[in-house]
Amino acid sequence: MAGAPETRYAGLDGVHFAYQVLEANGPDLLLVPCPNLPIDLLWDDPTVAGHLNRLASFSRLILTDLLGIGSSDSSPPGDPPMQSWTDGFIAVLDAAESTRASVFATTESGLPAMLLAASHPQRVRSLILAGAYACFLRQEDQTFGMRESDLPRYLDAFGRNVGTGAVTEVLAPSWARDERKRRWWARCERLATGPGNFVTAFSQFARTDVRPVLGSIQAPTLVLRRRHDRHARGGLAEDIVKRIPDARLAEFEGDDSIWLAGDADAVLDEVQTFLTGQRGAKPSNRVLSTILFTDIVGSTQRAAELGDHAWTAVLAAHDRTIAEHVGAWRGVTVKFTGDGALATFDGPARAIECACAIRDAMDDLGIRIRVGLHTGEIEMAAADIHGIAVHVAARIMGLADPDEVLVSGVIPPLVLGSRIVFDDRGTHVLKGVPDMWPVFAVR
Repeated sequence: MAGAPETRYAGLDGVHFAYQVLEANGPDLLLVPCPNLPIDLLWDDPTVAGHLNRLASFSRLILTDLLGIGSSDSSPPGDPPMQSWTDGFIAVLDAAESTRASVFATTESGLPAMLLAASHPQRVRSLILAGAYACFLRQEDQTFGMRESDLPRYLDAFGRNVGTGAVTEVLAPSWARDERKRRWWARCERLATGPGNFVTAFSQFARTDVRPVLGSIQAPTLVLRRRHDRHARGGLAEDIVKRIPDARLAEFEGDDSIWLAGDADAVLDEVQTFLTGQRGAKPSNRVLSTILFTDIVGSTQRAAELGDHAWTAVLAAHDRTIAEHVGAWRGVTVKFTGDGALATFDGPARAIECACAIRDAMDDLGIRIRVGLHTGEIEMAAADIHGIAVHVAARIMGLADPDEVLVSGVIPPLVLGSRIVFDDRGTHVLKGVPDMWPVFAVR
């Protein structure tokens, strides 16, 4: 049995993400454990080390800690965790020289893994989710999951018990009476992060809703669930399978959320069959993006006031400013529309920050803009993009007042934990787009 691999660091913008690689002849597999179990300590338990070595027997295994967990850096203040975690996965894959990998994520780690698969389909060959959920709390359109009113009590109990081994009662009940496993688990949690950080992180996990992005996941997906899971309870796994186009559910007896506990061999049998016999995602031009539309307010009147020559100079400065800002926030300028622009981003927080910076920069040019943002699936064709998501962003922009940045209701749950604050602008009918759409203004 191989020993613990060396822990290395992938860097991105001065932030460090811990990862390990077990070299082998097989497809790349990025394993993201549950946040309670940092990668450096996984190898201290012989049972867990055995399961990891079995994974490495049919894959090139890459392990990583989420930002803020274990040996990875703390999350930069104000950055939305979902964006940071997804960025970290890309940084780790790049550092490990993996151009395309299957991704295996457990419990809460499944949230950023699903976002990764939707927003970077070219990097994800297939997706495996164990004990995962897309929306933990009950919603108007989701009758299962935890009630919002029960969450404070759940978080309070979690904060009191994390680091003691008691959390095994919920996440790994088959280990709860094993004192050695319980001590190991407690040590893992204490060295993962502090109780306050755990409670803050889980509160963000619980309030995140990635359901709107699941339809954009193109990778074949295997969802693993223990039949009596005490954490991700009935309905949550089935809902993921219903929403991801190429997904199937594999159920096992037991009540553990953590696949490493209980009958892990049965789980590994399923994973091995899936990875070694499964086709990868087909190349596609579809991708999940955040679409940004801008429009100059009163452009016709302003052009008449300035005259053609001066107005042309203003428009050229407007285009340069937008292109510079979009590039600085790692976006792509798709096109200019005469008195506005269309751009895409792989993360909604970056898109919002860019939109606000563009709006503020336009003051120096003596013009005012309105901005609309939406996260959804687009179809890339040559130098343009298409799809209903583009129309949604354009219609939301049309609702904005001068200097206002409006976003669709899809976006706020994806940027939880950031410094971005929203004001509710009600629910609207968007011309030519089905359904009613919640709209929010960036404060």
